[in-house]
Amino acid sequence: MILEIDPLSEEAIYSQLKRQIIIGIAKGELSVGEQLPTVRQIADELGVNTMTVSKGYQQLKEAGYLIADRRKGTVVAPLPVITKENRDESLTLILAELALSGITEKELLEKVATILSSFKKGADQS
Repeated sequence: MILEIDPLSEEAIYSQLKRQIIIGIAKGELSVGEQLPTVRQIADELGVNTMTVSKGYQQLKEAGYLIADRRKGTVVAPLPVITKENRDESLTLILAELALSGITEKELLEKVATILSSFKKGADQS
């Protein structure tokens, strides 16, 4: 999986990293038990501070997407991921933003179906 960070984005770099790793797991680009590069390796590769990468990894661990393995380092957690985040609130916010952008219900349902079908590969890994 190739991580692409936009340093000019308003989204924090650790959030970009977190988002891309979650999507990578869902799409099957990262497999359950797969070892991720070290914080230092990613920081060097992306040209960012190690604390930035560490914050992204830590949030992914707290959310249940990654686990720390003493022998392997940081690895992708088993599926399904049990998150502590309030999914309803997150989904409500996303839907509210889309509704305010003028998307029709039909367009929204088509986009959701397309995106979900791209995630099936990752969800079938369990």
